Amino acid sequence: MKRSGRTLKQRLYGIKHLRSYVSRARYFRGHGVHSPYVYSIVRQVFMSSKLSGERHDLHDALLGYDVPKRRAIELQNLLCHCNYSTWSVDELVECDLLVASMATTYEHLEQYAQYAREHGITLCIIRPYNNANRWGVCSQIIEQHPSTTVDNRGYLLIFNNHLPKQRFRL
Repeated sequence: MKRSGRTLKQRLYGIKHLRSYVSRARYFRGHGVHSPYVYSIVRQVFMSSKLSGERHDLHDALLGYDVPKRRAIELQNLLCHCNYSTWSVDELVECDLLVASMATTYEHLEQYAQYAREHGITLCIIRPYNNANRWGVCSQIIEQHPSTTVDNRGYLLIFNNHLPKQRFRL
């Protein structure tokens, strides 16, 4: 009998993540998303593989921060879809979309969330599941957040607008 070579811990880790994928499958292509705002984001932003709009400046900047091309396209399309005109990566400045890249430390993530909440801007945290510490801080931000959050594994969107407190794990 051939063994897989994986330890029990590795096999249990795989089972845990399989459960996560199955629980997220109910939101595949927007099915089960009962928020019209988030549904339109799923259908028109996450499902689009081509850049929309005439501006591609956020896309180009995110590629410079080692964000995967697909995620950079999605965030550029989100900028167009939500009619955001200004954005910032790793800088606390007045803008419509604030992106926290992997260079942002755990302590700064909480500062970014507070700043976004106070100024009513959308915060995007790149790779929230990168490690346990980063996910711990992101989980805490989600719990304390009064509006809608959308987690699509590649990044976490934290909206600070008129939306009710909802959490979507796509």
